Amino acid sequence: MSARDWIEKDFYRELGVSSDASADEIKKSYRKLARELHPDANPGDAKAEARFKAVSEAYGVLSDPAKRKQYDEARRLFAGGGGFPGGFGGGGGFDVNDLFGRAAQGTGGGGLGDLLGGLFNRRGGGAGSATRPRRGEDVETDVRIDFTEAVKGATVPLRLSSPAACSTCGGSGAKPGTMPHVCATCSGSGLVTRSQGAFAFSEPCRDCRGTGRIIDDPCPECGGDGVSTRTRTLTVRIPSGVDDGQRIRLAGQGEPGRNGGPSGDLFVRVHVNPHSIFGRKGNDLTLTAPMTFSELALGTTLTVPTLDGKVTLKVPAGTASGRVLRARDKGITKRDGTSGDLLITLEVAVPNNLSSEARKALEAYADVTKDHDPRGDLNALLEGR
Repeated sequence: MSARDWIEKDFYRELGVSSDASADEIKKSYRKLARELHPDANPGDAKAEARFKAVSEAYGVLSDPAKRKQYDEARRLFAGGGGFPGGFGGGGGFDVNDLFGRAAQGTGGGGLGDLLGGLFNRRGGGAGSATRPRRGEDVETDVRIDFTEAVKGATVPLRLSSPAACSTCGGSGAKPGTMPHVCATCSGSGLVTRSQGAFAFSEPCRDCRGTGRIIDDPCPECGGDGVSTRTRTLTVRIPSGVDDGQRIRLAGQGEPGRNGGPSGDLFVRVHVNPHSIFGRKGNDLTLTAPMTFSELALGTTLTVPTLDGKVTLKVPAGTASGRVLRARDKGITKRDGTSGDLLITLEVAVPNNLSSEARKALEAYADVTKDHDPRGDLNALLEGR
């Protein structure tokens, strides 16, 4: 990206946030716009696709703390937050490149040429710094799966649109059958040096826009960028026991690198739908089993479902409501072979309606057990004993 691009583009306006917006606000705004402008949601809409690319470009800069700091510094130096009269290189006679010459009349130091060399990733102005390999940006997307898939693991297809190496030119930026050539002006360094008296100032090469390469016949698909937005389908393996909100890293599946650099990574954030019966506590599955009073009082054999079938447990006589029974190794099995348990909470289910026979039986039971006071300790406190 050239100095002029950094200064003239208002990435904050593209994302609809203020210049002091937090990283979370920037991410939230980007995700909202990306969903609205996604090519899948706007098939055939060239304007929406262009906005999607612009929003992605803005987020690529503002989501990176180092790039955002450089961008803010460049805007503060040259735009002052509101631009210069006449624009950049416009009718007002102001040319951002003139600043390099004016710097020679200052109080010394490296001049604004050296400063911009730092801002635009060319610190020191060394030859070849503009063309060095650069790693691509990381990409994040979301996927939603069922509870059972999260417990057992699953393979899911993931369809996403994101910047990728142009399939037409292979990322070279040149029309198929042609190749870029080294810029003769800067000898491929992307920088040119101008002398001003005792000082020398480096600035991005105007002929190659700081890339170090000249493309005579740009690729018709990507316009010479070497990157295009395309839709691709990936197969993502969700490991067993994945947590809701966990991120899975797919190495090398992010944005393509520049100048032969490696691609970034793709991070898939997993969202898990809740289950109607089962819950989760770490590697353990949880389940609530409604019980009758007589089952807990007299004891019984209880059969409950698991995600792999069923399990039968012994409920001892006199079991209290709220007791938790444990079915070993019926929980979540991790990739390392460790397994959790199924925790069954026993809970008395009080009937809403009683038949006359049931009511008589309960009244008879209450009569023969009237000497038993389950709230003896509470009553003692109430009476001050």
